[in-house]
Amino acid sequence: MHVTHLSLADFRNYARAELALTAGPTLLIGRNGQGKTNLVEAISYPSLGGSHRVAGDAALVRAGEEAAIVRMRVAHDDRAIVVELHLNTSGANRAQVNGSVVRMRELPRYVHTVLFAPEDLALVRGEPSGRRSFLDALVVQRSPRMAGTLGDYDRVLRQRNSLLKSARASRLSPDALTTLDVWDERLVTLGVEIMAARVALVAELRPHLTAGYAAVAGDDHAATLGLRHSAVDPSGDAPLDDSDELDAERAAAQFRFSLAERRRAELERAVTLVGPHRDDLVLTLNGLPARTHASHGESWSYALALKLAAARVLRADAVAGDPIVILDDVFAELDEGRRERLADAVADFEQVLITAAVENDVPERLAATRIPIVAGTIQASDQPGDDHAGGDA
Repeated sequence: MHVTHLSLADFRNYARAELALTAGPTLLIGRNGQGKTNLVEAISYPSLGGSHRVAGDAALVRAGEEAAIVRMRVAHDDRAIVVELHLNTSGANRAQVNGSVVRMRELPRYVHTVLFAPEDLALVRGEPSGRRSFLDALVVQRSPRMAGTLGDYDRVLRQRNSLLKSARASRLSPDALTTLDVWDERLVTLGVEIMAARVALVAELRPHLTAGYAAVAGDDHAATLGLRHSAVDPSGDAPLDDSDELDAERAAAQFRFSLAERRRAELERAVTLVGPHRDDLVLTLNGLPARTHASHGESWSYALALKLAAARVLRADAVAGDPIVILDDVFAELDEGRRERLADAVADFEQVLITAAVENDVPERLAATRIPIVAGTIQASDQPGDDHAGGDA
């Protein structure tokens, strides 16, 4: 899979932009603040279900405008589709594929990307919520129907939390508690489905992570993954789950037991304390938690290895070929050895898009096609014979 053309209207700092792309590596080069990341942000939006930089969409719309349009042509073999997004500052966003309206949550079915950016260091050193988001975005790319399950779980969770607040305010009325039992069962049903999808995904990521870490770091450290389920042990010290498959019946029973055990505390705090929304992806290096024991360089290598593992899993699953690999301002953070090893690790993917402020940071074999970006304007490629004409800002 690769993007052959990207059109933008009122997206970030682009009033209008046209970008032609080919398979293979492409370097988007320019000083900081010119709009390089904005381009790859637009390309990755459909597969991630949003921006990798901000939580809401308002910041994606050019100042003073009400909506932004992103249109891209994506090719695989001799087939191509056109994906179009209308991102609004108010009201619902809209999406089309080949002119037909689709739901936003269905977009990962059509575009697969794996993006690595400096913010991804938080996958190793940050809070559990970032690691959950990484897993769930990948779960949806592999199985788009899971977007509905995750959305339903979030809605049930909000309803349950609202009921807990009402129960606390009404001093635990019997009616509120009876209704809570109904929401508990719905939470368990959806939660176990999410837990099972995450367990299966982590099992597939593990061998690719080990290989990816060795490839990037050049060290034979033991990098591995496990899941910590709050529904198994609500005390917060749940044993690490490194199984390849979830026992759904047992997990449901444990989930129900944990909800019952924590009900008094939940009523006091008016919040749901156990479930997939409080689980964590645990990263270990040589048997120790990477979050607290990995050095800065090891943390970068680990985050890169996670994204490489994701790309390999999507490659194995997808009928549409390789995911589009995006390296956003990554090479500046790496030493020369890691730069070369990362270039080796991504060289065989169908399309690799790289952004950089300093051309010498990027290994030469990834910079054969260079497209300068200047103040929201896509310049013509500086490579003889290439035609990557750009649109004005």
